[in-house]
Amino acid sequence: MDRLLVLARHGQSDWNLKNLFTGWKDPGLTELGVEEARNAGKRLKAMGVEFDVAYTSVLSRAQETCRLILEEIGQPNLETIRDVALNERDYGDLSGLNKDDARARWGEEQVHIWRRSYDVQPPGGESLKDTVARVLPYYVQEILPRVMRGERVLVAAHGNSLRALVMVLDGLTPETIPTMELATGIPLVYRLKEDTTVADKKVLEA
Repeated sequence: MDRLLVLARHGQSDWNLKNLFTGWKDPGLTELGVEEARNAGKRLKAMGVEFDVAYTSVLSRAQETCRLILEEIGQPNLETIRDVALNERDYGDLSGLNKDDARARWGEEQVHIWRRSYDVQPPGGESLKDTVARVLPYYVQEILPRVMRGERVLVAAHGNSLRALVMVLDGLTPETIPTMELATGIPLVYRLKEDTTVADKKVLEA
């Protein structure tokens, strides 16, 4: 039984390129982002990976990444479930602002706290802790049962929503998870044991 779970952060978005806080805003992928998503699919295909179901957020950059990965694997019509639970962390009033402009307005230290603390919310937005509280119940109720039945599952989502899953899978703490970065377009391939813990993990870097 495979119990295969693949996590993939979306390819570079237009706002990643422009150094803007994105959150629930909905910019598309850059040309590089499209290439990153396609390359992720090619690396998974080279491993011989096929999926039974895919999950993604309601934001276009994650959906497009999911579509491109599946296209490269040769599964363009795979069942794909979209849910707001997998959306990026909501940056609230910071959304759409250039990160350097935000530092100029609120100060380097305050912006660093908003970005890298576990439980401090930016104005009008979510902390990483809030994002974890949104993502994990969805994972436990919807995604994990399918993996444990032996289905092969792709989750194409966002840096912070995926960090919530990596926190559980890799046994990270509120102190260590804020400093962990997920690269765009680099799949994380997990195989799970019968007790839902990780048997094996591969990072499919370029």
